[in-house]
Amino acid sequence: MRENRLRTLWSQGEAALCGWLTIPSTFSTEIMAQAGFDCLTIDLQHGLIDYQTAVTMLQTISTTSVTPLARVPWNEPGIMMKLLDAGCYGIICPMINNAEEAALFAGACRYPPAGFRSYGPKRAMLYAGPDYPEAANETILAIAMIETAEGLANVDAIAATPGIDALYIGPADLSLALGRTQRTDQTDPVLVEALETILAAAKRHGKVAGLHTATPVYAASMIEKGFQLVTVSTDAGLLETEAKRVVSAVRGERTKEQVQGPY
Repeated sequence: MRENRLRTLWSQGEAALCGWLTIPSTFSTEIMAQAGFDCLTIDLQHGLIDYQTAVTMLQTISTTSVTPLARVPWNEPGIMMKLLDAGCYGIICPMINNAEEAALFAGACRYPPAGFRSYGPKRAMLYAGPDYPEAANETILAIAMIETAEGLANVDAIAATPGIDALYIGPADLSLALGRTQRTDQTDPVLVEALETILAAAKRHGKVAGLHTATPVYAASMIEKGFQLVTVSTDAGLLETEAKRVVSAVRGERTKEQVQGPY
């Protein structure tokens, strides 16, 4: 079966750099896939991407060694199974609040007896190889997003749930949930403490901690802290920032600090 690069990196104690795809385009996907990221996440929650477009983007990613992930709109097994059948090597699920929700999510990503995923890996076998059915449970990643006050309170139970491989922090929603100002690269002491709590829980249970960031400097600092799955901005965010920088430079204007959304 084709290697899941993230599992290899994590087993070596290394961090993975993730690119985030919100633009429904195979060409922008191709550009991101050639940029050097370890993995790319197709965002079906807040991106502008539907399922059929996601399949074509997966086909584009498969021409490289980049590991394909997808963030689903919600903790709904049907769309998770379709994306896995299409060749995703990992699912990121938003708004996981407790162990029960984590178990539902993890179960949808694994074949019996480990879970209840329905069998039908149509494109997945073309992408991964004929031994996909036997190796999928040990290869696919189930990554639970911690981004609510309830999820933070139950983070140890979520991290301990069988089948959950990583915890991924949604900093914007978590900021709002804790009554703080929404931003991505958080320095607010309340959010810094929450990030450290989630990171510590992941480590206690032998899981990986991940985080969405807006800038390379902050991302590097989070890797130093021990986060092993770090995303910097998005395809749309990178395009917007660079486009505005170029226009400002040509006009001789001072470039204003760009306040990017999280996705």
